[in-house]
Amino acid sequence: MNHLLLIDDDLGLSELLAQLLELEGFELTLAHDGQSGLDLALEKDYDLILLDVMLPKLNGFEVLKSLRANKQTPVLMLTARGDEIDRVVGLEIGADDYLPKPFNDRELVARIKAIIRRSHILPSEQQPSIFEYGDIKLDPSRQEVYCQEQLLILTGTEFGLLYEMVQNAGDLISKESLSETVLNKKLMPFDRSLDMHLSNLRKKLPERQDGRPRVKTIRGKGYIWLP
Repeated sequence: MNHLLLIDDDLGLSELLAQLLELEGFELTLAHDGQSGLDLALEKDYDLILLDVMLPKLNGFEVLKSLRANKQTPVLMLTARGDEIDRVVGLEIGADDYLPKPFNDRELVARIKAIIRRSHILPSEQQPSIFEYGDIKLDPSRQEVYCQEQLLILTGTEFGLLYEMVQNAGDLISKESLSETVLNKKLMPFDRSLDMHLSNLRKKLPERQDGRPRVKTIRGKGYIWLP
């Protein structure tokens, strides 16, 4: 059973979500302000955190920033519909995905399952338990990445993105394909989620010793992980 933490000050919504998610087989812990939510997130290990932006004591961005300094627990941010800046900021800080309020129950459950699924990538029987490419070593079973012998601290989404691109090094991968494979959702117009995750990943990767970029962007088409 996956254990979720919901941090939201809307008591009515929290109770409804608790009923829904428990029926879906999740165990749920509730927090109704940013500080208590952060304390719980740091104290225990959760499979995913549902984090509202507008919270008393600490807002969602403050909670996420403090959390990311210590842990890489997957986070699905709940944002106000139409507030694009909240989504961009959340992704920049390290959220795995966002969902505008009000949302459809089925979509919420689907997003939760998708994030948890990509945070537990396991190699197929044909693949080695540890995958190496150039100066990068990926261990899917441990969700660990080493680059130039240095351990990188990646979110589950960043790990999934890196894993998919390295596995297809030298090939053009469309944004549509990456969105469906890594984010488990269709690419929508003006959706910057994939761009933000790739930007965060690029910042965490050390420069190649030959000075060449690791990823080439083909405008309007997608990306190539350069051999």
